[in-house]
Amino acid sequence: MNPTAATLYRCAAVALLAAFAAACADRAEAPRSEARPATAAPAPAPARASVPTHPLVRAARAQIGVVRYYDPAYVRLDYPGGDVAADRGVCTDVVIRALRTQGLDLQQALHEDMRANFARYPRSWGARGTDRNIDHRRVPNLRRWFERQGWQQTVSDRAADYRPGDLVTWDLGGGTPHIGIVSERKSWDGDPLILHNIARGTEEGDLLFAYPITGHYRPVLEEKR
Repeated sequence: MNPTAATLYRCAAVALLAAFAAACADRAEAPRSEARPATAAPAPAPARASVPTHPLVRAARAQIGVVRYYDPAYVRLDYPGGDVAADRGVCTDVVIRALRTQGLDLQQALHEDMRANFARYPRSWGARGTDRNIDHRRVPNLRRWFERQGWQQTVSDRAADYRPGDLVTWDLGGGTPHIGIVSERKSWDGDPLILHNIARGTEEGDLLFAYPITGHYRPVLEEKR
């Protein structure tokens, strides 16, 4: 390579390195919002912070993946605060566990009211007295207790009438009762989803109008401190 060509080569290399260094400095000093490439994915939509999740919905949803079995076996429970094994339960246990996170123990509350007002509760099982192991785990008893608390709401076929945190009961057929908690999430056609345990543990699904509704209740809970 002749001297003139070598000199030109060195000059070009120096100029190229200087331009590269300047470009790097510009990128390092640029605000992050300007440094993002044009092809970057758009920022995610803001969370629906203006509509906070109802505490009962949060508590029921936390059971998904934990409560994995539907198990209606009779179990002798501690009292108060008794519960079956954490990985199992029935539909009523979803509600019982959710309400306990807000300071309401349905086992104790229903037992005390039923003991004082036994004649006002259903006699579907031929019971002659209270049983604090099972009374609160029976949907008809819960319905009566909810009514006695003034929680009853109108049963309708309008999705807008059901708010997150509401309790709904159904007849699955043949007099088989069921209960679940209304979610803030919606099905593809706009119906609120339901948090419940019908056969496979706690889950969230499109159930609201799948069966005849027998009761609609809106818990009135004291603010948890």
